[in-house]
Amino acid sequence: MATDLKENAQANAPSVTGLVTGIVNDTQELIKQHLELFRTEVKEDFTKTKQAIIPIVIGVVVLGVGALLVCFTLVYLLHWPARLELWACYAIVSGLFILGGGILVYAGKKKFDSFNPLPDQTIKEIQWTIKPK
Repeated sequence: MATDLKENAQANAPSVTGLVTGIVNDTQELIKQHLELFRTEVKEDFTKTKQAIIPIVIGVVVLGVGALLVCFTLVYLLHWPARLELWACYAIVSGLFILGGGILVYAGKKKFDSFNPLPDQTIKEIQWTIKPK
């Protein structure tokens, strides 16, 4: 009887190979889950970025055409009462638009710097998996 219990206990005990195989399988599954989370986050961020950029690009093109027409109008408007040389009027108007454009580019860069396009949740999960608290 005692030998039967000992033999049953040894038969039910997992082997070292089985334990290592289980660990490797769990690690592979965990890596797959992290990669899927990473892929999902990148896809979400790309979609949000694309949705934000499309109207901006269309707006820039429309504003560019309008600004070009306004520039011609302002040049001739400045030339009319001031009787400045036409090239000076073009220089003044161009300088003002360059200044305004530079300010807008700086504001846009600040806006893009305000968010992180990297998948934060995936990085946190990987860090937690590697070094749990």
